[in-house]
Amino acid sequence: MTVHSPIPLPIDLAALPRHALATVAGIDWTQLSDAEARRLREFGLDEGVEIELLHGATLGGGPLACRIGRMTITFRSHIARAIRVTV
Repeated sequence: MTVHSPIPLPIDLAALPRHALATVAGIDWTQLSDAEARRLREFGLDEGVEIELLHGATLGGGPLACRIGRMTITFRSHIARAIRVTV
């Protein structure tokens, strides 16, 4: 009998554990304003990009700091919920 490892399901970036490395699986662009979507694209955020959650809000509603490459970027929580990642 062959045992297969489970395929990791995408989770919201906001649910990622601190200091965990993840890969962007997709972004729900419909949840973002045009300006927010443009900002993410300017930072190079798209499917396949590696991201690390550095700091999250303790109450779950504040901004999250993430590392993308050598940049540290802060996202509002509703933007982080639109970004789906796999660990």
